[in-house]
Parts: sequence; C-alpha cells; structure tokens
Amino acid sequence: MGTGGDRTRGTAAGTAVLGIDLHLALTGPGGLRKGLVNALREAVRTGRLAPGARLPSSRGLAVDLGIARNTVAEAYADLVAEGWLTARQGSGTRVADRSVVPPGRSVPSPRTPGPPPFSLKPGTPDLSAFPRAEWLRAARRALARAPHDAFDYGDPRGRPELRYALAEYLARARGVRTRPEHLFVTAGFAQALLVLGRLLARRGVREVAVEPYGLDVHRALLTDRGLRTAVLPWGPGGPDATALDRLAPGAVLLTPAHQFPRGLPLRPEGRAAAVTWARRTDGLILEDDYDGEFRYDRQQVGALQDLDPDRVVYLGTASKSLAPGLRLGWMAVPGRLAPEVAREKGAGWACGVLDQLTLAEFLTSGAYDRHVRAMRLRYRRRRDQLVAAVAERAPGVRVVGIAAGLHAVLELPPGTEGSVLRAAARQGLALSGLGPLRHPDAVLDDPPDGLVVGYGVPSDSAWPGTLEALCRALP
Repeated sequence: MGTGGDRTRGTAAGTAVLGIDLHLALTGPGGLRKGLVNALREAVRTGRLAPGARLPSSRGLAVDLGIARNTVAEAYADLVAEGWLTARQGSGTRVADRSVVPPGRSVPSPRTPGPPPFSLKPGTPDLSAFPRAEWLRAARRALARAPHDAFDYGDPRGRPELRYALAEYLARARGVRTRPEHLFVTAGFAQALLVLGRLLARRGVREVAVEPYGLDVHRALLTDRGLRTAVLPWGPGGPDATALDRLAPGAVLLTPAHQFPRGLPLRPEGRAAAVTWARRTDGLILEDDYDGEFRYDRQQVGALQDLDPDRVVYLGTASKSLAPGLRLGWMAVPGRLAPEVAREKGAGWACGVLDQLTLAEFLTSGAYDRHVRAMRLRYRRRRDQLVAAVAERAPGVRVVGIAAGLHAVLELPPGTEGSVLRAAARQGLALSGLGPLRHPDAVLDDPPDGLVVGYGVPSDSAWPGTLEALCRALP
C-alpha cells in the first residue's frame, strides 16, 4: 500500500491528510506493528529509503495503511531506538545516516579507479559553458507562450515553432534551402541516421559509401539496418567523391564542412562530383554538418545541401553548439521523401516538447547566435594555445585540421601512437588515437599515426593543466 502522494486524502472523521508516496508490504507473523517495523527496516537497509529521506507523518501513514496511528508511532519509535531512523522536533521522522547498499549494486572497492582527471576526447564541447541563465529565460518565455496542444503527442516532425525557427536559422547561417514541413526534429544525429537507414533499406538500397575515417558507431547504425558500407578512397584533399561512380552505392554519408576526424573540408570538385553522381544515379547524399558552425580562419563553408536540396539530406545537431545532453538534432529532407521519413520516424519518437520550444525561443531571440559567436572565440583561443604549445614542446609533431571544429589532429612520428597514448594515461589524460577511427576496409597509403585532440572538452579552469599533461605525453 502507498501513502497519499502530495494530495489530500479523506479520513473517517472527514479531515484531510497531505502525504508522500511510500510503498510498504506488511507481511509475516507478529502483528501489524512488527510487520511495519520489518518493512521499514528492510526499505532502509536495502537503500530504497535513502539516508536523510523524510518519512510520512504517523497520521498520514496510518490513514494510507488503514491501521491505528499509535501502531505507526510505536513502529517509528522502535526504529529510532535501533538507530535506523531519527526524529527531531520540526524536522519530522527521517532515515538515519547509515551505510547502505542500494538494490542491484555492490559496495565499490576502495581501489576502483575514477575517471581520468584530464580529458581531450573529441566529440564534446565545454559543458561548463552551457548558457544556463539564457536557457532558463528562454524556457520560461517558451513555457508561458506554449499553446495547450503543445503538450500532446504531437507531429513526428517536431514542434512547428522549432521547425520554423530552424528553417530561418539554417538558411541564414548555413545556406540550407528547406521548408519547415521538410524539417524533422530528432534526438540527435544517431536517431536521424537510424531513421534514414530504415528508409534506405526499405527503398532497396543495399550499400552506403562512407569516408575512410569516421565513428564506428555511425557505421554500425547503418549495418544494423542491413546496409553494407563501401569505403571511399582518401585523396590529397580528403575523401575522393569521384570514386562514387566506381563503387555504385545507393547513398553516401559525408562530412563536407569538417571531415571527422582529419579536419579537412570537402573540396569544391569533390562536392560537385558527389552531386553529379546523385543526379545521374538517383542516389542520396547524407550530409553530416559536423562542426559546421565553428570555423575560425576564413568565411564559413556553406552546406553541401544548397547545391541540390532534392538529392541531399542535411543533418545537424545542438550537441557541439550547446550540449549533447539536450538530445536535439534535425534533418532537412528532400520534399519528395518527407512523407516516407515521417512514416519511418513515427509519432512515438518525438523529442521533449519543452526543450523544443526552448530551442525555438533561443534561436528566434538571437541568444543562440550570441552563444555560438562567444564560443567560437573561446575555442579559437584554445586552438591557438594548443598549436603554440605543441610547436614549442614537441616540434616533431604536426598539428593539422585546425581551420574549424573542436578538435585537432596531432600527426606523430611513425609507430609512436600507442606509446603516446600510454604516456598520456600515466599523466591522467584521456585521449583518442587516429588508428581506431579508420574504417577496417580502408586502403590507405602509409596512414599516419596520430592523436585526435578534443580541445573543446575542458573547462577554462581545467584547460591549462590539461594542455600541460598533453605536452608531457608527446614525444
């Protein structure tokens, strides 16, 4: 049975009791008092009632359990005497501060290592810089203005407020040509790729071309849908899109603004070759606009989608610009595919309404632009400090892929990637090597050893120590 959870409960005398929910099973011999004592003791012992948790009043628990108030008061007194509970005037009855083992967990060993004190793993921004105050103000405005139907199950494409705001922003900032009805809000890039993988498989596609470097989890999302991955060769300027005619896939996944992890933009001739292939073969280009908003040394590289919105699916997220924990992404799909994408996504996979409305308000108020511009300056300073420190402390290491994004590649002397990663671990520094990001089927001439350094990860206070740990690990 449970107590009343923040609600008014009627009693036999017609009075009302306000309580909290607490499930207790009064079983076993010995009467109600002993059964209640045993149930409460077990809840505390197993951690179901955490140290410091407040218990219902004796009156409230008695009403919900249908027993006498004195029985509850006496059970509480027994457990106070045993040290399981505490009772103070004005504070109520609470669980005593004891060492407990929560259900399903074991006591951690005192030697269990924690996370490394420093991290330069790529793929995450500086989470300490999340604009909490601005986001909270936007959330309050969005919630105050939200229509009642916003809290229904909604359109699988996402809230119209966000789709309209995204259409305007993407056109202005990334050169994307789309309409709100062709935009889909997703729970990040992974969900978008899952939906597109199902769509491609349903349309009879059997193979998707991918770049020779990239995240294996993205390739796995495609192979889990029954799609093979064909590897593009690596040319002087990055992935060689002219090989699409030879590979003859049904679709291609590209990061044209900032290749992950090598950091190169797709050259104009490569962009043209990909679009020409898609038009000639009725193929589909999946454009991952990775780090597209963070370019430092020249004018922004616009979206490939602008060259042919009927052949390119544009994919973006707020994971780098704001935070991955928001689980907010989007895809702009060709109009002819929008009904199919809607069916594949389904109505049950909509993102949280309040976060969608807040991001829409964040975009339309200009707060998003201000935040991105501020973070662009911060990350550029870090990149410059990284390049200067490596040049001074490890002149034999070459830093590449630095025109954009939140990471750089440090090309190491041949055969040293493993030893540098081990040296970094001894410094308490988490790093990623370049080798694991190569496709297992990639054919590369003399692939370099290297590190993928995510300089966007540390907070400002942690950055100097993290950079020093990196320099100590370099050859």
